[in-house]
Amino acid sequence: MTAAAPPLKQTPLHASHVALGARMVAYAGYEMPVQYTSIIEEHRAVRGAAGLFDLSHMGELHLSGPEALAFARYAVVSDPGLLEPGQAQYSMLCLADGGIIDDLIVYRLEGSYLIACNAANHEAVATHLASLQAQGDFDVAIEDRSDTTALIAPQGPRAAELLSRLTDLDLDSLGNYRSSTGRVAGVDCLVARTGYTGEDGFELFCSARRATGLWEALLDSGRDLGLQPCGLGSRDTLRLEAGMPLYGNELDRTVNPYEANLGRVVKMEKGEFVGRGALAAVQQIGPRRRLVGLVMRDDAIARHGYPVRVEGSEVGSVTSGTLSPTLGERIAMAYVPATDAEIGREVEVVVRDRPHPAEQVKLPFYRRPKPDAA
Repeated sequence: MTAAAPPLKQTPLHASHVALGARMVAYAGYEMPVQYTSIIEEHRAVRGAAGLFDLSHMGELHLSGPEALAFARYAVVSDPGLLEPGQAQYSMLCLADGGIIDDLIVYRLEGSYLIACNAANHEAVATHLASLQAQGDFDVAIEDRSDTTALIAPQGPRAAELLSRLTDLDLDSLGNYRSSTGRVAGVDCLVARTGYTGEDGFELFCSARRATGLWEALLDSGRDLGLQPCGLGSRDTLRLEAGMPLYGNELDRTVNPYEANLGRVVKMEKGEFVGRGALAAVQQIGPRRRLVGLVMRDDAIARHGYPVRVEGSEVGSVTSGTLSPTLGERIAMAYVPATDAEIGREVEVVVRDRPHPAEQVKLPFYRRPKPDAA
């Protein structure tokens, strides 16, 4: 007999999702909303106005102590030593062989660091950090605050307008990948100008006990702005248009940062860190494969796992694909050999046993308009 699967966890906003009529699905051990109305409608709300996401399933680990910075610099591939208080950076936690355990964001707070990681990798990240702490004898305290922290993300071109109604924080001075502490709708928050949609937006970390009040205040205040609650479905199509990788699709333990076009994140000059030797070798000789963008040239939609062919030979596979609600094109990302990775080069994607033409294009597929654009 096989062991029964553990019961799904629920975020602090579960009752709110159910009351709003969300369709709930299992995701990363949680029961999460995949959509409220439709994925396309929610996607377009974020591109045109604002959407509100519950990200409380994600992990939050707090690093403090005399050697918190030294530990963070050793653990991740980026250099948290470059961060000023209130600044954040995208990073990755890698194995000794360069494979990616998780991609994450490191926030520098006043005298400490916050690591926000993917829900599916929360346990792996916590275990890995504890192992590094023990092996390296770092004087650092690692506190897992995931269960007591909620994360709510208003995203879209009107997100700042929405938030300005509910906080006294100077949002104009809060740049991209910056954070500040303050009150939003009377709730103490870490307000970060980060997101996973390709739009301007914010991620609000707060106490799990205060999450429902904050969520409802944001929804109430944003009605006239076109704000909609959004689920995992639109989050996926939005991040794909923006060329952002998803762990389990574009990233995993068999992929290194250079293959995923994320070599810019790796800071060799900072000194020793986990995976440095293996990544230095990849940097020197080049990756054996690369993540590329594809646009299908007929009506077929490429999906995760579909084979990619070059001149009739299978060379790789699709990692993510969809019909882009914004662009009206069938887009995908895929890994192909580095020798075949070339913008404009034609490939084939096998969909239901039939090859369909596709063209390699520059990532991302979508960039948000600049503020001064018409």
